[in-house]
Amino acid sequence: MINRPETVRVSESRVCCDGADDIPGGAALGHPRVWLEIDEAGFVDCGYCDRRFVLIGGPVDVAATGTDAEHDSDKGVSAG
Repeated sequence: MINRPETVRVSESRVCCDGADDIPGGAALGHPRVWLEIDEAGFVDCGYCDRRFVLIGGPVDVAATGTDAEHDSDKGVSAG
């Protein structure tokens, strides 16, 4: 089984990722800092570390909807 990428819920549609936010010593252990923009899909994945940033209250926000709409739709399950 493949683990899903780390998911970070954010309140802003523009986020930055350096792959080492929670590592003491910071970006030297991560990757170059990149700025990412969440679009109408409600999420964006970092191209370096695959960390997923989900907009709070957006279409794929699991905590807001109570379901994993993106993955449920992959299985043909209705999210609504």
